[in-house]
Amino acid sequence: MPLQESGEMYLETIYVLSKESKNVRAIDVGEHMGYSKPSVSRAIGLLKAEGLVETDSDGFLKLTKVGEKKAHKIFERHTILTKALISLGIDEKTATDDACRVEHYISDKTFNAIKKHVEKYDK
Repeated sequence: MPLQESGEMYLETIYVLSKESKNVRAIDVGEHMGYSKPSVSRAIGLLKAEGLVETDSDGFLKLTKVGEKKAHKIFERHTILTKALISLGIDEKTATDDACRVEHYISDKTFNAIKKHVEKYDK
């Protein structure tokens, strides 16, 4: 089943936090996103049920191989779209916020065209 935007946001957050530290806790995700503990617990439960996240014996969150692949795709979309918007003269905050919204809905075909364009001119 395709993830909803909120699930993708949680995956991306876990991915980003795991790049900063190998030990990511649900509380870290909540603090980063500004969400309550019950909201985070529910979301993590759904991600676990989808086979995207697991918890190790110490309670730390780990992306599964499938979860990491999805999270990387989401993060790449966010990064490339942000660069594209900034290159158009949009300020960084607005570009980041808008990329965050667009990354969940843009087709692979359109994203790949934007990515190719950004990579061609981002030197």
